[in-house]
Amino acid sequence: MATSPGPRAGATIYSVAERAGVSIATVSRVLQGSSAVSETTRRRVLEAADELRYVPLGAARSLAVRHHEAHGLLLPELSGPYYSELLMGFESRAGELGQSVVLMLAEGKRDVAAAVRKLATRVDGVAMLGSSAIPDAAVTALRGSKPVVLIAGEARPEIDAVTSENTGSAHAMTVHVLGHGRSRVVFVGDPDSGPDVRERYAGFVAAHEEAGLVAAQPERVALRESAGSELADRLLAGAVRADALVCANDEIALAVMKRLREGGLSVPDDVAVTGWDDVMTARYVVPGLTTVRQPVRELGAFAADRLHERITGAPVLRDTRIIPTELVIRSSCGCAAEPVPRR
Repeated sequence: MATSPGPRAGATIYSVAERAGVSIATVSRVLQGSSAVSETTRRRVLEAADELRYVPLGAARSLAVRHHEAHGLLLPELSGPYYSELLMGFESRAGELGQSVVLMLAEGKRDVAAAVRKLATRVDGVAMLGSSAIPDAAVTALRGSKPVVLIAGEARPEIDAVTSENTGSAHAMTVHVLGHGRSRVVFVGDPDSGPDVRERYAGFVAAHEEAGLVAAQPERVALRESAGSELADRLLAGAVRADALVCANDEIALAVMKRLREGGLSVPDDVAVTGWDDVMTARYVVPGLTTVRQPVRELGAFAADRLHERITGAPVLRDTRIIPTELVIRSSCGCAAEPVPRR
């Protein structure tokens, strides 16, 4: 019984590159499915690999092109739904690309920049959150030696960025809340914590200016459940005056709603509350949380895609890649409760 010929003895990425008349880096890009190679070159490499019956071994290929076949991901921490969704999206897409993921947390590290440089010895590139919790020295630690992609950050020389749209949706949300006749609307979140929150506050301010109003100063709190509870306590005690809160994420908003209810105030009758992210809990609480749907898992996948493109030779982008967001109206803002579907 005839059998198909196996790999030719001695066939390597070098012999494929020589047969195709290209560099070994180009061979690697083609075999990894990179789009940063012309169709003519791609066909030539695949024909050479087929003629030589070359079957790339992961470890050998990594050694030949100095690749680890791993993506690094640096996050501030892992508490809350945002980071878990982001991680799942990133890891899932990296896996589809044949890459493993090495996760590192900035929390608890004295020298994050040094930790990033050490991480870079084990991965082909690093994605990291564009947050004040990750110091700028960590962002620039690799100095062009390996690709870096910022998530929810701003592009800079040699560094790509991917993010979700913020300003427009925050503007629309604030216009909607003001449309309910609220007279003291307060933004909850620290604009200095990262570009995404800064852009949300900018949309909040713009909506007030369009209405001929002066926006209140933001309540500068961390994007954590505990910060939401503390803010609600201050509102209950009269230290914060507001009849509507536009929160920078759902974690804060949900904590605020719970604590206000415990303190005897009604949402939205006494205080309207809105969030950002549209986590699963937002649609199940009563009242349902009005929020902005941010595709966090898609953002993670988007970052893994862009990092892989850079690793396999794509040029640095001049502009930040932006994923659309969507206003989700429920009843915590003062709209009528959603009807219960009939069975």
